[in-house]
Amino acid sequence: MPSNQTEPLASPSHFEIEYDSASMQSHNPKTRKPREVVGSDGEDGGVFLTWEDLWVTVSNGKSGSRSILQGLSGYARPGEVLAIMGPSGCGKSTLLDALAGDFFLSFFFLKIHVRCGMHKMLEGSIHYFRTGISNISLITDHSNFNSMQFFSSNERVDIIIKEMGLQDAINTRIGGWGVKGISGGQKRRVSICIEILTHPKLLFLNEPTSGLDSVASYYVMSKIARLDGQHGRTTITSIHQPSSEVFALFDNLCLVYSGRTVFFGPAHAADDFFSSNGFPYPTHQNPSDHFLKTINKDFEEDIEPGFGGKKSKEEVIERNFRLYISTTLLFQVQTQVSKIYKQDGGALKKRSHASFLNQCLVLTRRSFVNMYRDLGYYWLRLAIYVALTVALGTIFHNVGYSNSFIKDRGSMLMYVASFLTFMSTGGFPSFVEDMKVFRRERLNGHYGSSSFVVGNTLSSVPYLLVISLIPGAIAYFLTGLQKEYAHFIFYALVLFTCMMLVESLMMIVASVVPNFLMGIITGADIQGLLILGGGFFRLPNDLPNVFWRYPLYYISFNRYAYQGLYKNEFLGLTFPSNIDGGPHVITGEKSFERDMANGNGLF
Repeated sequence: MPSNQTEPLASPSHFEIEYDSASMQSHNPKTRKPREVVGSDGEDGGVFLTWEDLWVTVSNGKSGSRSILQGLSGYARPGEVLAIMGPSGCGKSTLLDALAGDFFLSFFFLKIHVRCGMHKMLEGSIHYFRTGISNISLITDHSNFNSMQFFSSNERVDIIIKEMGLQDAINTRIGGWGVKGISGGQKRRVSICIEILTHPKLLFLNEPTSGLDSVASYYVMSKIARLDGQHGRTTITSIHQPSSEVFALFDNLCLVYSGRTVFFGPAHAADDFFSSNGFPYPTHQNPSDHFLKTINKDFEEDIEPGFGGKKSKEEVIERNFRLYISTTLLFQVQTQVSKIYKQDGGALKKRSHASFLNQCLVLTRRSFVNMYRDLGYYWLRLAIYVALTVALGTIFHNVGYSNSFIKDRGSMLMYVASFLTFMSTGGFPSFVEDMKVFRRERLNGHYGSSSFVVGNTLSSVPYLLVISLIPGAIAYFLTGLQKEYAHFIFYALVLFTCMMLVESLMMIVASVVPNFLMGIITGADIQGLLILGGGFFRLPNDLPNVFWRYPLYYISFNRYAYQGLYKNEFLGLTFPSNIDGGPHVITGEKSFERDMANGNGLF
């Protein structure tokens, strides 16, 4: 590991990040200095990160606001590992989210604004590994997201797999819902491999060793530290109780409690800091255990310092905090932050990316494979559709052509257009997992929103065609609708289009409402309103003008589905007339003309 540096590796380039006043507030707005990300354009250049007087304040309802982070300052330098430690709920993940600009995933009401000078923040230079593993059945072909040569990419993948101890799991499915795969610790190592594969300049790791044994944790962190030294990468990680061997890998340490910094500086200096305050860690004890025990007051147990009587946890924490702000440690941090901030230089070297077409092809293939392997994505829905259409076909089996059967045909087609498409909400859990992967990979600069939408849409088309044709054919021919295949093709296409619309609607809901239960409820409510306003349950002229007719009736896709299916079925058929003194038969065309002349029909 390289030693602590006071000078940058190359001329840095300034970026200024300004926080929205409603979400991230400075304790002293007049004197607050925005944090910056600076870097160099050389091959061996790195990224410096500084933050000063960083506050995160959230609304606490009617009782006002609550500060999660309170005036934190610090820095991270190329080739070094900064460890953020503290008890649960102290603000470690919030600090990482704030530095990475990833507040959408953690705080729904918080916004972060990026304002750059002459240069644009480069995608792919910053990667963020989160604790949760999203869509674990998904295998990402990351070599295709970069424009590097094929053999070079595969060689890099093989090297990283071996370095993370995953060589025995090559060509093994990661696993997912209903499918047994690799272990939880291996899944976590796979996620770390994904993030370090493209050699990002700045890497955020949120508890990367959780779920790993002490040996695996040491080897994973040692590989990360070694790669940081080789490539000049800046790594910031939050971590829970590392072993003494892992702790020795850290260059700098940030101890946080209740959103306040208790210690920031070289990791090896933490012992001297606590010893000077009367709390040296005992011999043969893990230093990280001692530090966390000293600043954790969740469990009411007094601490006996190296001299004097026992002290309460609250008193010990306040004592350490006062010592930190009164000694030269805080001054050294502020001096280093100011020194990095004042440096001047050029732009970061732009990272190469795959073309839009290549991104779409890779995402389409990946999404198609994931949909195929996930039983709950389409296969379980296909089985449910088949069961429903068999039941529908037996109820309306071989309806005749008498006048009384007109209503039966209309009811059957209404059920197909409404409630069969309504069942597409069953894919919402898979959509939520897809959105988690998308947010993480888009934040890391692998691809953009357009590539994801195109790839996800194209990969779902074959499955939706299968669902439209097989269950649709069962219901169509069991009921005995029009025999011409042109009518059946039109019927299947309408069903396919409705399912595509519902899938798109649920994907939009998943992007806005990431909560599984609330998303299902929201999607079901929207579709229920569209069905009610489609003109079947109440004719258009009978609908209330406010909301139901204007605009709901005109934007409801169910309205157009009903019209298309009814015209496709009834035009060309004849039925016995029940009008006294009229013709003996009535055609579908005449029925529509009479309906439209009255001005109160669905058509």
